[in-house]
Amino acid sequence: MADQDLFSATPVDHPDLQPPLAVRMRPSTIEEVRGQADVLRAGSPLRRLIEGHAGAAGPLSAILWGPPGTGKTTLAHLVAQAAGRTFVELSAVTAGVKDVRAVMERATQERSLHGRQTVLFLDEIHRFSKAQQDALLPGVENRLVILVAATTENPSFSVIAPLLSRSMLIRLTSLDDEQVGDVIDQALEDARGLDGGFELDPAAREHVIRIAGGDARRALTTLEAAAGVGLDSVPAGREGDTVAITLAVAEQAVDQAAVRYDKTGDQHYDVASAFIKSMRGSDVDAALHYLARQLEAGEDPRFIARRIVISASEDVGMGDPTALQTAVAALHAVAQIGMPEARIILAQAVVHNALAPKSNAAYNGINAAIADVRAGHGGAVPAHLRGSSYSGAAQLGHGVGYRYSHDEPNAVGPQQYLPDDLVEAEYYRPSDRGWEERLGPRWRELRAIIRGTRPGR
Repeated sequence: MADQDLFSATPVDHPDLQPPLAVRMRPSTIEEVRGQADVLRAGSPLRRLIEGHAGAAGPLSAILWGPPGTGKTTLAHLVAQAAGRTFVELSAVTAGVKDVRAVMERATQERSLHGRQTVLFLDEIHRFSKAQQDALLPGVENRLVILVAATTENPSFSVIAPLLSRSMLIRLTSLDDEQVGDVIDQALEDARGLDGGFELDPAAREHVIRIAGGDARRALTTLEAAAGVGLDSVPAGREGDTVAITLAVAEQAVDQAAVRYDKTGDQHYDVASAFIKSMRGSDVDAALHYLARQLEAGEDPRFIARRIVISASEDVGMGDPTALQTAVAALHAVAQIGMPEARIILAQAVVHNALAPKSNAAYNGINAAIADVRAGHGGAVPAHLRGSSYSGAAQLGHGVGYRYSHDEPNAVGPQQYLPDDLVEAEYYRPSDRGWEERLGPRWRELRAIIRGTRPGR
């Protein structure tokens, strides 16, 4: 058990004994926090908790849910800074019920003897078993402790319901590129950070931002590694000069080449286009290559998942109807899981699309139908198909002569469904590939029965 903030030690001069840059640059005030503007807005429950508001509406425990590097630990530290609070930090990876009970005993003493409230920061609460989470309930319910729990997994599935009902659930989001850039810029100049001793090349800055993927901690870790490489390359006798961090230095620091890819420019559209066309062309290796290029360049995995869903209908369609199921499942899974694991889910959906039999019959069908509608084709709805559930409908002829399909042999009978001017229209024409090869005979038989070109079965 940690009885205090493990990172609160005063930094020392020896570089080997300094806390990591990400720890040194941890925001000490709400104003220094980048991102999370919505949950930190004035008057929000989390801001009131951080600012230590008293009164009838006392402080509530909080479960912070979000990707790595979005500020969960930082926010816990800010909560602890409110006057008269004792801070205790546990990790669910190493702590157990015994540690939780020890915290509760200590919190009781702090409140009884010193009138101080205890903030318990529990990192990775999703790793706690049900029994371990149950041990937290009495302290949270009686406000013996203010629990600030952090998790990267959906609390609805990883946190017990009684604990959820006694806490605020606060959803944190990844930082955008501008916010990550602000974190980097501050670290370069701040005395707690690199203190103006380094100059970051614009191309190197962009590379660090892309690698970070919205994770402020990862951005600072990468920057610190690049600064170390830069220092090692300073010629003898020039140790006091400003150290340049070039793109080559940044690439060397993380052993990852910068991907030439502008998410708002031509490369974005070119790579996305090649990605779609590779799946359509059934080249699974090329499709995975362009998937990798997008991911390594920091493309939003949700954008990629949406393209896969579109491809599953436009290019695969009824050639393999299960491709759409895989794609939609991937879309939802990616939204819940995030990177880097999302790459596996996306790859599975890409492989399914690329290897599936292809058919654009449904795509062509709806386009042809829309073209007719836009051209003014499509007269009145046949009278026997019109609504007949209201008074007076029968006198207008609505519903008269309608043949209820379930009364027909095999639930299919001859009947006109299209308007008079489109009665011969053929929008859907199944291919002879995959699942549609089996649909073709049934499609032809159904058309013949419905349109009366041969007797029903």
